[in-house]
Amino acid sequence: MSADNDQQAREQLIDLAAQFYDQFELGEIPHMSVPTRTKNNIEYDEDKGVWVYGDRESTRSANSVRGARKLLKAVYTIEFLANQLEEDRSSTLRELYYLSESWDNNEAQFSDQDESNGLIEDLEIVSGVTREDFHMRPEESGATIMGPLHLREQTRRGERDIHCQEDVGEGGYQIPNNPDTIEFLDCDADFILAVETGGMRDRLVENGFDDEYNALIVHLKGQPARATRRIIKRLHDELDLPVTVFADGDPWSYRIYGSVAYGSIKSAHLSEYLATPAAQYIGIQPADIVEYDLPTDPLSDSDINALESELEDPRFQTDYWEEQIELQLEIGKKSEQQSLAARGLDFVTETYLPERLSEMGVI
Repeated sequence: MSADNDQQAREQLIDLAAQFYDQFELGEIPHMSVPTRTKNNIEYDEDKGVWVYGDRESTRSANSVRGARKLLKAVYTIEFLANQLEEDRSSTLRELYYLSESWDNNEAQFSDQDESNGLIEDLEIVSGVTREDFHMRPEESGATIMGPLHLREQTRRGERDIHCQEDVGEGGYQIPNNPDTIEFLDCDADFILAVETGGMRDRLVENGFDDEYNALIVHLKGQPARATRRIIKRLHDELDLPVTVFADGDPWSYRIYGSVAYGSIKSAHLSEYLATPAAQYIGIQPADIVEYDLPTDPLSDSDINALESELEDPRFQTDYWEEQIELQLEIGKKSEQQSLAARGLDFVTETYLPERLSEMGVI
């Protein structure tokens, strides 16, 4: 789901607006149908291993004042995006919300950013073009890569060849908003290690884990941005690199893993573009909490509810996940990945990760 170039993206947007005019000419009430983006309309595609939308649709129609306003906002946004592409400019999702304040029709202005964000998602779905191809970007995610990867990035100043160890500082290579502008030139990595927290990412880099194990360390920075998930998928699909996820030992971190591996409800229309079903979870596992007697916090009521919900989630209905989640509910504890420091600053790179990665068949 992506346009080959800016011109194609612009044409697909204009074609969408033209559909409204065609409906007028045919005497039809202008309308636009999109999949209903709710839990009740999300299906787990077992063959593809990702979340996808079901058959339920919502119709944005001008047969009511409210519906007419939504279509008006869509037309103004399409015009803005088409002009942006023609001028080779870009803007953030936040800027789009504020830009609507300058539009000449008050009815076309957004009431809040959630509304403008939702419209961009609608336009992605019905046009078949991603927001990155609209030249729309979120606020900076700051997600980074550190490891033996040589790439070429397309920038406004031309092409740049970058080695993600030799040509970057300790902070690593910052993933651009649209990773499809990157060409992979050479890679000596054996696997990808996607890390949830900045503190653990910095520990791995300081300890030289990327050098010693030929690892690409990708900082997820909590719930990963689309650009982060996209580059992980490309690295896996194009370079055949195993993907592993290293996160905290709590239900919210398991969902971070789930978004990398299977996609998310919010972006189910992009699951095949973003998700990497072959991704494996390293830990922290509930079994690790017991085995290493890690420092812990008690599970809160919301943690317990989330774990019980995950037991009903198709993504986690495997023997491994059911065993781990049931164990966590039994012990009533959770633990952060940095709790491994209780066994020394080098324990994570000298013992924990090598042993887990060996068990998983990655190294």
